[in-house]
Amino acid sequence: MARNLMKAGYSLVVHNRSRPSVDELAKEGAGIASNPQQATARSEVVISMLPDSPEVDQVFAGDQGVFAGAKRGTLLIDMSSISPVVARRLATEAEKLGLDMLDAPVSGGEAGAISASLSIMIGGKPSAVERAMPIFQALGKNIVHVGDAGAGQVTKAANQVVVGLTIAAVSEALVLASKAGVDPVKVRQVLLGGFAQSRILDAHGQKMLDRNFKPGFRIRLHEKDLSIALATGKEYGVPLMLTAALDQMMNAMKVMGQGDLDHSGLITFIEELAKTEVVKR
Repeated sequence: MARNLMKAGYSLVVHNRSRPSVDELAKEGAGIASNPQQATARSEVVISMLPDSPEVDQVFAGDQGVFAGAKRGTLLIDMSSISPVVARRLATEAEKLGLDMLDAPVSGGEAGAISASLSIMIGGKPSAVERAMPIFQALGKNIVHVGDAGAGQVTKAANQVVVGLTIAAVSEALVLASKAGVDPVKVRQVLLGGFAQSRILDAHGQKMLDRNFKPGFRIRLHEKDLSIALATGKEYGVPLMLTAALDQMMNAMKVMGQGDLDHSGLITFIEELAKTEVVKR
């Protein structure tokens, strides 16, 4: 994503907890900051992409954080997937400091980030969205302002429910076909031509058949997002029973030491229960 911003002509100041990615971008022309406060002080727009709510809270509101370095009028864009409650609280704090803050989580995985084809779901003020739109257009294709602060995070939670449950459905279908003696390659081919067709069946189904579970999006991060969805459902009185079951499946995989597999690796959990392995015929 940083490279795509540079390709679009933006000058970057970058900071990350681990150094290798920072050094790579520095070789390509980016400036380096030693902490979020320093990066913010040198920038008009701040973009964050972090694992979870506590990290976002620390980076924005903690010591040497974004709020400490921001000048009035700075635009803050958090593209992490976090709790809508935290997103709304940080947006309120930002407004008190004279800052505009957007929550703009993404979908599309590593491939979408590299190809600048991410789906971006935005919560925040229309004026801030208009200001940020050229940046979003350098990063994604399907860019939608879905509502006020926190709305982007609610949308991302919904996205992760659909993605996760579809991965689970594809996993079960391929395991069923394979153990019943039917070629899973041909089953996937047929399903792609009917109502069962989906991008998950296309891309992740192929990864399952290839036994390629190199992480594009890790099980442990997807489980974190499902926990956010479940908490949001509880807050608004929406039962998410299928999501709860999937959350427990992914939590089990974390406990089993498989949390860093790509989320398409969920099929291995189904295989373990079925005492079989999906194989091409």
